[in-house]
Amino acid sequence: MIDLDDPIELPLEVEEFLSWLVAERGRAPNTIAAYRRDLRAYCAWLAARGDDVTNVATSTLVEFVAARRNEAAASSVARQLAAIRTLHRYLVTEGERADDPTAELEGVRVPAGLPKPLSEAEVAALLDAVVGHDPVALRDRAVLELLYATGARISEACGLSMGDIDFDARLVRLFGKGAKERIVPFGRAAGRALDEWFSARGRVLLAPARWRRRDDAEAVFLNQRGGRLTRQAAWAIVRRHGDRAGIGSELSPHVLRHSCATHLLDHGADLRVVQELLGHASISTTQVYTKVSQERLFEVYRAAHPRAKVSR
Repeated sequence: MIDLDDPIELPLEVEEFLSWLVAERGRAPNTIAAYRRDLRAYCAWLAARGDDVTNVATSTLVEFVAARRNEAAASSVARQLAAIRTLHRYLVTEGERADDPTAELEGVRVPAGLPKPLSEAEVAALLDAVVGHDPVALRDRAVLELLYATGARISEACGLSMGDIDFDARLVRLFGKGAKERIVPFGRAAGRALDEWFSARGRVLLAPARWRRRDDAEAVFLNQRGGRLTRQAAWAIVRRHGDRAGIGSELSPHVLRHSCATHLLDHGADLRVVQELLGHASISTTQVYTKVSQERLFEVYRAAHPRAKVSR
């Protein structure tokens, strides 16, 4: 079995690769942590066989992939293989190797999975589940409204600072993967929720007498200790109110992002516009939502058309 938590020290070439991802590609800390974990397991497996990243052969990589497929889901193996491919391309570019052993390596096919968005009624139930006008309730309502209104990733919402929101134009600046910036509009409902959060009844009551970090003072969303809201805490907000609405078992912040995209397409939004709003680098990533919309269309048709169920 491949130990994903093996504490081996990474080779210098791999550490330099990770530094290059940060400096040259602008990869986020969470992405670097995932690369480090996957590459540590890979290097440990190679070391146990007397190999390293500078001399491993394609045949050895085939054995590695086969071993991983017996231990993990296809999506996990595909993710790890993507990190390994990127590493070896880097080593060739930097002259650390003359060849790329992953060039002829067969990929790992991941079964296509369709996201399961909430219905519009379920979104309404989720937002209605936030009751009260205390600061925490106002914050929670603003978080949920903004996530659904913009399709923002949870990390993007938690990373928002005061200067990232234009309340008059109802626009928010989001920083996505690779620190890519995009401007996304939000509607009146989210605007009202944010206005209430920034009123005298909201954010100011969670602000501490003295900020622990300068970054916290600029944060849009605060926790109850007056610090910037974390991804884990925001996830808990979504799940807590989802439980109250009776949909918690299927709910995550990413489901709200799926729901935003699907509902936009359901109501006639152009695919390219949705791509820009979500910050997808490739249109193919956005196209999965068209399949979801088609499935929903077929379900409605089968349930509603008077002759859809007529037997021959």
